[in-house]
Amino acid sequence: MNTNLNGKIVLVTGGAGNIGAVISKSFAKQGAKVIIHYNKSKENAEKIATEIKGTAIGADLTNSAEAKKLFSKVIEREGRIDVCISNAGNYPKEFAPIWEIEEERWNHTISTNLSLTYNTAREFLKHASETKKGALILIGSTAGIYGEAGHADYAAAKGAITSGLLKTLKNDAAQIGDGVRVNAVAPGWTVSEKRLEKGLDQKRVDRIISTMSLKKLASPEDVANSIIILASDSLSGHTTGQVVEIAGGMEGRLITGTK
Repeated sequence: MNTNLNGKIVLVTGGAGNIGAVISKSFAKQGAKVIIHYNKSKENAEKIATEIKGTAIGADLTNSAEAKKLFSKVIEREGRIDVCISNAGNYPKEFAPIWEIEEERWNHTISTNLSLTYNTAREFLKHASETKKGALILIGSTAGIYGEAGHADYAAAKGAITSGLLKTLKNDAAQIGDGVRVNAVAPGWTVSEKRLEKGLDQKRVDRIISTMSLKKLASPEDVANSIIILASDSLSGHTTGQVVEIAGGMEGRLITGTK
């Protein structure tokens, strides 16, 4: 089926990261003009932009003024933004039960996930309120649906994105008209080809997939393909306010603890 994304102007925030890069390249394969946003990954963003004939633009999206400036730059250069993928975010690597999560980490995680998404969504929908069309895709996580021990801050931020924020944004978009849609994807355990080549702890993989119907981890391409479908008006023109889990039929997580 034709996605009809050829010639669309697509902004991918965090477009130089592992999943972001695949999303950016996937839209380019559909004929879209891709704007790759980056914060610290300038070199990689510019490399990908050159490869797909896109544009790389930097901004700290936790700063509302910089978010506004990013959208202004893109609109000034391209004339419009048809699709926005709010992919940028931050996953705290350290495992810590909530009683060990300090206020500084909590505030930083909320800022680099929930607040960042708020700034992105606000600027895109402000633009969409003028063009009367557009597709916004938020990136959540299964952590926000099922919880994730040791990452209460991340789970809370992602949970807010795919619940209250998403449901409200799709209703706000309804005030603009039927041409504006807001959806989300919630990836589960996703690994790149490079990570697979380096090897994974098989015991950990077995534990992860034991909660899933499909006994395999997702690839960035799995995530990107679902985003392409949601971004396409021809394929998802009557879909808004939905969360697509890309997690192999996950129903929860095994809980470790004392016995």
